Amino acid sequence: MRSERHEYKKQKKKRKWKSVLLILFLLFAGTLAYSYYQFKQGVSQSKGEANIETEEFEFNGEKDQYGGTNILVLGSDARGEEKSRADTIMVAQYHPDKGTYKLISFMRDMYVDIPGHGQNRINAALAYGGPELLRQTLKENFDLDTQYYSIVDFEGFVHLIDEAFPRGVEIDVEKRMSANIGVTLEPGLQRLDGEHLLGYVRFRHDAVGDFGRVERQQKVMKEVASQFTSLQTITKLPKLIGVVTPFVNTNMDTGDMLYMGKDFISKDSRNVETLRVPVDGTFENQRINGAAVLAINLEENKAAIHEFLSK
Repeated sequence: MRSERHEYKKQKKKRKWKSVLLILFLLFAGTLAYSYYQFKQGVSQSKGEANIETEEFEFNGEKDQYGGTNILVLGSDARGEEKSRADTIMVAQYHPDKGTYKLISFMRDMYVDIPGHGQNRINAALAYGGPELLRQTLKENFDLDTQYYSIVDFEGFVHLIDEAFPRGVEIDVEKRMSANIGVTLEPGLQRLDGEHLLGYVRFRHDAVGDFGRVERQQKVMKEVASQFTSLQTITKLPKLIGVVTPFVNTNMDTGDMLYMGKDFISKDSRNVETLRVPVDGTFENQRINGAAVLAINLEENKAAIHEFLSK
């Protein structure tokens, strides 16, 4: 009799575990289906509005020597049929073991060696040989490798901001801005939609020029990161990635983006550390063949980059 009761309890426990596993499986399958639906909704929302080049580029990068995943982020200034130079050059690092997020902005007028093309401004590497040549240029000059690349159509930035922050992103605009940005910004603390925020990060027609623009880009990246707390749940992430996907040419797959994005959004602290290259005191303005360039101390900047990434 006792053995029968024991067997009955055993069978009951087994059925209970089967039910739990079935429920977990259904929840998992439902989450995947919902995420895929949201992703496709985002893609459909943006499809037809993107002008990004769809060519798949060869890219032979690797993880850096510190175990981080580095992404070469490029915004291009293509006009008509001319080959595009890089308008914005950044390396974003995600370090899964340390849980850190870092961003390096490279001034586009730095005068460096471009493999196979002699010396030129660093942004010319994109026009000469696509993201792979720019990767090689960073590797040769700074011993910095990148595993992935993302070429971004700035219009995608507008759509992403408007989808993620319907009320806009709070920014303290330091001065009146209007020249060559398509909008007019008045000074003061305010909420900017995607179009006006893009104008803010692209403005450079003042005394500090490109240095001010890079500083504003990093400021906005930090603000957007901190204000992601306004998202109540990570369930919105698949749609956000879907919204921006048509505007990005990248060798990252959707799974990579979801993994990094989920990890970032789910953290209590979303601090993004930033660095500008060249760092202060390591460059001077020069004119070479009639062009204004930044002549830099390579060794000092290389050391600053590696100190920044290794911490």
